[in-house]
Amino acid sequence: MGLDAIDPVLIRLGPLAIRWYGVLMAASVAIGFYYFRRDGLKLGYPEDFLYNAAFLALVGGIAGARAVYVVTNWPVYAGDWVSMLRIDQGGLSFHGGIIGGALAGGAYAARKRCSFEELADLAVPGIAVGVMLVRLANLINQEVMGRTVEAALGFERWPAQLIGSAIGLVLLVINARLARRRPPVGYLFWSFVIYYSLLRGFVEETVRENPLYLPVVESPVWGIGLFTLTQLVTPLFLLLGWAMRRRAVRLGRRPMGPLVRSGRVRR
Repeated sequence: MGLDAIDPVLIRLGPLAIRWYGVLMAASVAIGFYYFRRDGLKLGYPEDFLYNAAFLALVGGIAGARAVYVVTNWPVYAGDWVSMLRIDQGGLSFHGGIIGGALAGGAYAARKRCSFEELADLAVPGIAVGVMLVRLANLINQEVMGRTVEAALGFERWPAQLIGSAIGLVLLVINARLARRRPPVGYLFWSFVIYYSLLRGFVEETVRENPLYLPVVESPVWGIGLFTLTQLVTPLFLLLGWAMRRRAVRLGRRPMGPLVRSGRVRR
């Protein structure tokens, strides 16, 4: 039995349904926060500061992810305010999540006179784990489907969810390797933005069943298509990531543990 044969609802308690999507998302948050807290404490951040930063980034990330998804799928949700809020049924935009989380976490970091990029570096493992687990939840929900394939490739539809989950694993490995080099502040996060944009935009999106906003290439035989909305904005994220990573290298700032221990971050 494959993951696509699993009931999306894990447990039913009367009118309450606990879904795999919510369980896997909660697991990714828990794993991500474990590493965020562990590494943040090593740098000297107060524990309550880390809890507050993570909570605000999570709330902002979920709000941003849902808002962007609803807006980009407006015909499905127009007028149905209840469905707009049902994130337990899936439907989150990764790009919206990153933007929302960065805005909320960045605002808190600025208020506490702390480096947003340093906190963003700490969050990368959790984001990568989230990509892995949420894509598996998408498979269970039978959403984020791959394009159908007419060629004899041994499958009728691209396993877009498994490809997306594998991308999360690859990003986790890349981050671990880069972290061993002790790069300057911001380098890990902006590297994540670059590699995710490349893999999502030119691997997953090519075989994912999304509308083509600029149909330059569309092959029903091989099940590929260019360009989706995500692919059209991918160059912008690549340019941003490349410019900000170069800036991180140029500044060469080391982790700011001593700054925190000196008391410049207020509780």
